[in-house]
Amino acid sequence: MSENVQLNKHEIDVGEESFLQGVKDCIPTLLGYLSIGFAAGVVGKTSGLSIMEITLMSSMIYAGSAQFIMAGMIASQGSVTAIILTVFIVNLRHLLLSAAISPYFRQLSSFKMTLIGSLLTDETFGVAINKAMNQKSISEKWMHGLNITAYLNWIIATLAGAFFGQWITNPEKFGLDFALTGMFIGLLVLQMISRKIIIKDLVVAVSAVLIVLGTSTFLSGSMAVIAATVAAATIGMVVEKWK
Repeated sequence: MSENVQLNKHEIDVGEESFLQGVKDCIPTLLGYLSIGFAAGVVGKTSGLSIMEITLMSSMIYAGSAQFIMAGMIASQGSVTAIILTVFIVNLRHLLLSAAISPYFRQLSSFKMTLIGSLLTDETFGVAINKAMNQKSISEKWMHGLNITAYLNWIIATLAGAFFGQWITNPEKFGLDFALTGMFIGLLVLQMISRKIIIKDLVVAVSAVLIVLGTSTFLSGSMAVIAATVAAATIGMVVEKWK
């Protein structure tokens, strides 16, 4: 009897770590990807890019905020150097995301970790770190299911936005620019509820907001977010250790 119970538990654990489960766990974020990707396609089209160029941008850069900025700088005829440097700074936060998630893939080779990191986004990081709270490692198959689903969905969404962009000249009018923010708020609330240490989490969240507001007066928006992330994480560690 006990052997059957252990066998069933093992089957459940394997199912929860499968590629298909990663696809399923990505579904709550798809609406955000669809709306933001659609808006990115529309903005790219209105900035003068072709459908092929927008699709290549989504496939090779795969970063919503960077693509919005690139489209704006291309429309204003910014230099190539300025565009590359700006995109680099905007995406610096991925160093922090990869560093935070890498301990859960220590069992993998550097090459496999690079494959996972190359498709890691803010959204998939949020889902993965939420899953990792009660375990020491994350399944490679599950992470690929999560990442690849988000990646394909993003390309399809931007492609649709590029196609229909010729009829939509003002995406803010439909509230598409707020979809990404709304999705992150949802992920944050779910994570705080599951952790059940609301006061400590609120201290960190409020600290991050105050630091962003303070540092954005003398730093760029992207650098302010990075500074707030590092500072708020340090505050969170101190609060966690201090009892």
